[in-house]
Amino acid sequence: MVGYDPKPDGRNNTRFQVAVAGSVSGLVTRALISPFDVIKIRFQLQHERLSRRDPNAKYHGILQAIRQILQEEGPTAFWKGHIPAQILSIGYGAVQVYNTLRHAVGTMYRSEGPLVFYKGLTPTLIAIFPYAGLQFSCYSSLKHMYEWAIPTEGKKNENLKNLLCGSGAGVISKTLTYPLDLFKKRLQVGGFEHARAAFGQVRKYKGLVDCTKQVLQEEGTLGFFKGLSPSLLKAALSTGFMFFWYEFFCNVFHCMNKTTSQR
Repeated sequence: MVGYDPKPDGRNNTRFQVAVAGSVSGLVTRALISPFDVIKIRFQLQHERLSRRDPNAKYHGILQAIRQILQEEGPTAFWKGHIPAQILSIGYGAVQVYNTLRHAVGTMYRSEGPLVFYKGLTPTLIAIFPYAGLQFSCYSSLKHMYEWAIPTEGKKNENLKNLLCGSGAGVISKTLTYPLDLFKKRLQVGGFEHARAAFGQVRKYKGLVDCTKQVLQEEGTLGFFKGLSPSLLKAALSTGFMFFWYEFFCNVFHCMNKTTSQR
């Protein structure tokens, strides 16, 4: 896991074991939080208000969205786009409105050429550094706060500490960088308006600045935070699970190394 070193905690894991722990924790976490990602993206791409008061709104709440997606598309819909998400496909937002990855890639390439796979790259690059920096700095700060606030006898469960501090770090960093994630999703699905017709209104954007202006003018400042609630659930669970499983696998490797060295 880039930026986090288990050795200060007294573990003797190799670099390869650390890399494996980080990779496996990422795969497990992505599979577990995929439903929240699907709901978040549906909310982000909906131009209508996320309110039951708007008769044109397809979704207006997390529980309502879960019920509707289950009724209309079945449980597998919560893992649409899961494969490209696992390999960090940039075209993830657009993939969710197509049946298969192959069909999505073929349609996107024929329609707009290779550059279509890099739509939304600008807000992505802008968000990467502050998000990663905030995530690790918040995780470190929260761990220090936890050590200060929790009595010595309550510090035995390290996994709980990692889960709580990781979740808190995810919530804080995601909230501060969320508008950029929304812009990224809006730009990524550009050119696929026909595929989204059944989901409500569609818009065309010329770029990041134009997207920002249109969202502000038509949806207000709250429009920048559409889908924030499932996104925070996802961020809390994602970061919490990531650190939890990372620490778990590092501990497993540490125990294996210790057993091997004692033979």
